[in-house]
Amino acid sequence: MTEKTETRETKGKESPQKQGASGDNKSKKENPKGIEREYVIPLRKKLEAVPRYKKANKAVKTIKEFLVRHMKIRDGDLGKVKIDKYLNEFVWSRGIRKPPVKVRVKAVKESGSDTVVAELAELPEKLKFKRLREEKREKLASEVAEKKKAAAKEAEEKRIKEEAKEEKKEEEEKKASVVEEGKQLEKEAHKKAKHQVQEKAKKPKHEFRKALKK
Repeated sequence: MTEKTETRETKGKESPQKQGASGDNKSKKENPKGIEREYVIPLRKKLEAVPRYKKANKAVKTIKEFLVRHMKIRDGDLGKVKIDKYLNEFVWSRGIRKPPVKVRVKAVKESGSDTVVAELAELPEKLKFKRLREEKREKLASEVAEKKKAAAKEAEEKRIKEEAKEEKKEEEEKKASVVEEGKQLEKEAHKKAKHQVQEKAKKPKHEFRKALKK
């Protein structure tokens, strides 16, 4: 009897866990950087009460309202929910009259802020191809920009080196001109000193006594 009661108790304990796992439509991942969750958002009921020419807009608004409620944005501001461009394109892929009935979304909320970024949990093949193509374009554009920056940097370094060479050359020319001026001044001073010596040599050392007139 004891064994049967124990098995019944264990079965009773395990059943609510299984029910919760099967009935839950979201997966939680809590990181130190923030909160990351996945939701399957139903859109059918909200879209039924809206005319056809407003269905896609209503679908986007419903996604935002759902995330505001479940991601705990306290002031309820829909502007704090940022819809990824691929999610927006998926909602509008069949036009304004026929948006999808449900959508699987990955929502990321950074720690310390109320902004939530929503994107598709799984991209369809068409959007995957488009995303790869855009990534390639961005990569090529970044490589071209880096090459341009490197070329501009090299040109700037070359210009700085040329300016330094020119300044050095000008300084050397100034020094050479100063040295030449100094040599010329020395030559002129030497000539003056030589003339003065010659003039002194011409003069007699002692004045001769002149004869007196009778």
